[in-house]
Amino acid sequence: MNAVTERVRALRHAVTRVSLLPLLVRVGIFLTTLAGFALAFPSEVLVGRAVGVLAIAALLPAVGPGRVWPTFTALVTVGGWLLAAAGYGRPAALWRLLAVAALLYLAHTLCALAALLPYDAVIDPQVLTGWLARAGAVVLASAVLGVLLVEAGAIRAGDGLRAATVAGLLVAVGLTVLLRWLLRRR
Repeated sequence: MNAVTERVRALRHAVTRVSLLPLLVRVGIFLTTLAGFALAFPSEVLVGRAVGVLAIAALLPAVGPGRVWPTFTALVTVGGWLLAAAGYGRPAALWRLLAVAALLYLAHTLCALAALLPYDAVIDPQVLTGWLARAGAVVLASAVLGVLLVEAGAIRAGDGLRAATVAGLLVAVGLTVLLRWLLRRR
């Protein structure tokens, strides 16, 4: 019984020490994950108990961002997308795909930030705004590049698809080389 009492006291002490910005990052994780679920899953599924289960699933990476929960919720989001496409026959709209991808990335990057921040960290708000600005730049660049590749694929049915695939592969290889160079530069 003393062990339980000590854990409750430790939890109460930790809750009183929570600072605002780490809490806002975790709220952002919850909201982006939940919004990703709402866009990915078909509307017929988002009723009743399923909403509660998805809300609990969205809360998991906010509570444990350095654990397996961000990957789990990303897989649930992708599963919801596949369920909507295969099970409910929802056509893949480009705007929805880009929005789901953006929300997956934002949830992932917020989880990475939250995993580094203790609950009681006192940080400059510019750290959070800088992090979000970089994430926004990545999302914007990815969306523009994605739309350009889709349009390049639509130029000619046979050759355009091949050209878009090769262009996407070249971009992926180029980004990998760039990231490797940046990591070695340290």
